[in-house]
Amino acid sequence: MRKIISIHSFRGGTGKSNSSANISAQLAAAGKRVAVIDTDIQSPGIHVLFGFDEDPPGHTLNEYLYDGLPIAEVATDVTDRLGPGASDNGGSLFLVPSSMKAADIAKVLRNGYDVEMLNDGFRSLLTDLDLDVLVIDTHPGINEETLLSITISDVLLLILRPDKQDYQGTAVTVDLARRLEVPELFLMLNKVPAAAPLDQLAQDVTDAYGAEVLAVLPLSEDMASNASGGLFSLTSPDHIWSQQLLRVVARMNS
Repeated sequence: MRKIISIHSFRGGTGKSNSSANISAQLAAAGKRVAVIDTDIQSPGIHVLFGFDEDPPGHTLNEYLYDGLPIAEVATDVTDRLGPGASDNGGSLFLVPSSMKAADIAKVLRNGYDVEMLNDGFRSLLTDLDLDVLVIDTHPGINEETLLSITISDVLLLILRPDKQDYQGTAVTVDLARRLEVPELFLMLNKVPAAAPLDQLAQDVTDAYGAEVLAVLPLSEDMASNASGGLFSLTSPDHIWSQQLLRVVARMNS
């Protein structure tokens, strides 16, 4: 069964793109055919986590939205970025990046884009690339694109930090997701101080929102030192951050 997973946060800076990239990579390493699409078109950057420089590889989502390029041609196979042996289970990983060019970002901010066309693109990716999973790295906050991503998702993973503003914004998003009848809704806490009682925090958040917290990822100096330099869960699989992330992957893979 094909699955669409949207990974979202109400505010920026939660580690959403980092989580999206690592979850996608781990699903592919587990044998799934996966694509991850960067729909944070106003401030893209997930491609950097796959080892690319400022310019994403090949074509971009902007060329699909504005120039009519078939969306399958925008997808770049990045399976080799998973490292030796990662595709032994038959998995594949495709990246659909957005443009980092100032002119392209300005065009999005000035003119917007057709969100229904983006919706069509999601479905075309699933069939054209014969995907098991499409991971949508969303734009933070609540806007038309967010509503679209939530509406078509089989799974919505909301990422939040232990911060009052995050808590309030997440409450709004949880309520919205329930009104839109998302089949599965989960939470993930990120950047949690090491001194915090992790299990108790997870239980408190679960009780507050009535949604399961799949993992509590610590605020990690090792992650900060990585500085978006790659897929941390693959290069440091035994780290507590990676181990917590794998709990999310296990649920997404079920």
